[in-house]
Amino acid sequence: MPVAQLEGRRIHVSGTVQGVGFRPWVYRVAQQAGVTGRVRNDSSGVTIDAFGDETSLTHFLDALHWPPPAARIVRFDFTDIALEPADEFEIVDSQSDVDRRVSIPPDLATCDDCLSEIFDRANRRYRYAFTNCTNCGPRFTIATDIPYDRRATTMARFEMCPACRREYTDVSDRRFHTQPNACPACGPQLGLRAPDGARLHADDVIAVAARAIGDGLIVAVKGIGGFHLVCDATSEDAVRLLRERKRRDEKPFAVMVRAVHDAAALGFVGPDECRLLTSPERPIVLVRRRPGGRIAEEVAPRNQMIGLFLPYSPLHHLLLAEARRPLVMTSGNVSDEPIACDNADALRRLASIADLFVVHDRDIHMTCDDSVATMIAGSPTVLRRGRGYVPRPVPVSRGFSRPVLACGAQLKNTFCIGFDSSAWLGPHIGDLDNLPTFDHYTRSIELLERFLGVHPQVVAHDLHPDYLSTAYARRRTGAQTVAVQHHHAHVVSAMAEHGIDGPAIGIAYDGTGYGTDGTMWGGEVLVATAASFERAATFRTLPLAGGDRAIREPWRLALALVMDAFGGEIPLDLQPAFSAAPIADLVGVKALLTRAAWLPRARGVGRYFDAFGALFLGRTNASYEGQVALEWNQAADPRVTRVYRYDVAAGDQCCEIDLRPTVRDAATDRRRGEPVAAIAAAFHNTIAAATAEVVRAAVARFGALPVVASGGCFQNARLAESIQAALAPEHPVLFPREVPPGDGGIALGQAIVADVLARR
Repeated sequence: MPVAQLEGRRIHVSGTVQGVGFRPWVYRVAQQAGVTGRVRNDSSGVTIDAFGDETSLTHFLDALHWPPPAARIVRFDFTDIALEPADEFEIVDSQSDVDRRVSIPPDLATCDDCLSEIFDRANRRYRYAFTNCTNCGPRFTIATDIPYDRRATTMARFEMCPACRREYTDVSDRRFHTQPNACPACGPQLGLRAPDGARLHADDVIAVAARAIGDGLIVAVKGIGGFHLVCDATSEDAVRLLRERKRRDEKPFAVMVRAVHDAAALGFVGPDECRLLTSPERPIVLVRRRPGGRIAEEVAPRNQMIGLFLPYSPLHHLLLAEARRPLVMTSGNVSDEPIACDNADALRRLASIADLFVVHDRDIHMTCDDSVATMIAGSPTVLRRGRGYVPRPVPVSRGFSRPVLACGAQLKNTFCIGFDSSAWLGPHIGDLDNLPTFDHYTRSIELLERFLGVHPQVVAHDLHPDYLSTAYARRRTGAQTVAVQHHHAHVVSAMAEHGIDGPAIGIAYDGTGYGTDGTMWGGEVLVATAASFERAATFRTLPLAGGDRAIREPWRLALALVMDAFGGEIPLDLQPAFSAAPIADLVGVKALLTRAAWLPRARGVGRYFDAFGALFLGRTNASYEGQVALEWNQAADPRVTRVYRYDVAAGDQCCEIDLRPTVRDAATDRRRGEPVAAIAAAFHNTIAAATAEVVRAAVARFGALPVVASGGCFQNARLAESIQAALAPEHPVLFPREVPPGDGGIALGQAIVADVLARR
């Protein structure tokens, strides 16, 4: 019988393959297949040298396509290598080289095995808040460098006890090479602090914290990516107190519940929402609020949606089990500041908010806020990309010619670093409106650049000259700066996620973005490639009396809307809508609008949502960005199919959607006593119908191109689904899914556009 000829293969695996039990899994697969050789981490992923006969290697290579659940493989590269005399398969130490590529996985939610251990009285990790294994636990937030090994994490100072060391070195154990591996004998410990920093003695820190929450107190809890501020979500008094101290007027709080059935008691949780809630990423999931649910109204005032999420760390599981109630779990900061992650910083910044602090001695190296997701147009959509998703790269079909840093927008900022065939979106930063947040932004960029080992040669920024992200980009030295139009970036971001090189028809609807014609855009239909775009349609402008103040006080937009539709007049039956506005301001704004030629003008669909919401809901002020638009969306009756009139004015290159007839029809309905819910629904239907008309016109002019939609307005599920339905089935609309549709995803588009433009 002939002897099988032995061969050698080198397999390089790129993606999220470090810190997820990938090497021990490869070891076990190799043993089963009868393959010898080695596997090691490197700075660009994992490298496998495998030796065996053709049959064994084929079985081995086939099995590699079914990795552990937390791993995400982007690419395999195969090379034939010379045969080596290897008697066994082994796991070897990591190598570091000049070709650095991050493959640190996101932080992983507690797995079922670890969860069983922390509630098992007989287990040595009973009630241990830092229990983890290769399938779960902190990763990105504790990493200090790459390759991802214990010495390059904040766990480096904790020396493993003999029992943990045995687990760590036993290839058959699920804690083999688990970098954060620890137990009560050798790992991090919880502690209690008073607001003045004094250490408080407690035999059971979690039990004391749970009692404090039950007594109506606010507790600051150090989690995976930073501190949370926690209170009893069923107590109106506790939630109101948190609002007052945190200086957060009406913006909703997220609520953590122990299990899916608890979430279903508070909101409408279908199979899709259940999958999101229990996914390894464990995002906050926005669901429709269930009437009569045991939750304080103050959690989400005047809001039909509620953000729910499940515990994702042992500490959370233990606290929820002890508290036996839903808990408000919101970012540990004063509104608009970055989340606190260091014990001393938290005590300094949160002492006026929290009555008690639960701290620990495992440092957080990279702050990472909770992610937010929801169901839009039948698919899960990430609205805020943070813990659980970062630093997972977004693959791009057209590789970057040089490393690119995209600095993002002013609001809901996220930056992006692109090179080779991947784009890395940084964690959610927030609004760049103050120095602490801007400092957090610059530090986060520096950290990710160091992880990736890149020095960007191209820096992209928004056209808006007053954005702090623009100022940061222009101050960078040694790199070419490229300005990218806001809505072009939105469209290209959606194109990139769906692997479309272009051209494509892009619907870019949001509140405000710096245009190229002296107006603020936000109601744009573009025909775009990464290199260029042409405007096919836009919306008629609304004057902004008071500039940005008109966004905070949307009655100003409503007044502009009415005066524009009625020839400078305010019909008697619409005048009560402005009764709550200060008389002097009302007179002044009306005077401004009569000579509006010199006022800044906005085309944003989001501004129309604000204006209609203020007009028909009687909302004069917005306590947070998008509040009135959200309430106008939620007011709509889904059973109403009526469409109001609108005009489309043809131009030489770009047509303009005119909603003045819509305003007049809505005012007539109001005069006739039609319910606000019907008017809101007809408004949504009208936006969808007008959009479908101009998109079909673009198809007739430019050809049957793919259609994508992006921008903050597409966080509105009803609007997205209405436009999708209006264009179906001829023109399916592709929406962002893993990249946020709002400004939190714009940096991806900036990076791709800047790379193409910089090549010229």
